[in-house]
Amino acid sequence: MVLGTLLESLRSRFGSYEVIDHWKQGEFHHDVIVRVRNPKTLPGKILAVATNCNGGVKEVLCFDEVPTRSALWHWRCPRVSEFSGSLPPILARATTVHWFDPCELLDSNARSELKAQYRRRQAGGGWEMALSSGGVAGRVGLSR
Repeated sequence: MVLGTLLESLRSRFGSYEVIDHWKQGEFHHDVIVRVRNPKTLPGKILAVATNCNGGVKEVLCFDEVPTRSALWHWRCPRVSEFSGSLPPILARATTVHWFDPCELLDSNARSELKAQYRRRQAGGGWEMALSSGGVAGRVGLSR
């Protein structure tokens, strides 16, 4: 139920794959878009793999074509006006025990490991490191 294991399983079952894109939304959500070269028994060749910050797979969506980031998030959280677009048909979907409503990550009161003065709201919601003019952003800002 982790990304590395899932990718290795894709390689062993379907041959090669290509990572098309990686999108981070907030501190705790990643989408990895993968094209399976020989999908055989899969209903489509494109997988959108949602993981948590530790690489734990939360959800896998299968498509025939690559979704846009905004359309994917619009499907997940239709009330967030910053996301828009139409998602290609979802051919299959699976969730794991790691899944929870991703809209919770976008709330202005969402949990953050960054101190307030070192974070900014990401487009659509969620927190990201605010780059400081005084130095390397990675040096500062983690809460304990």
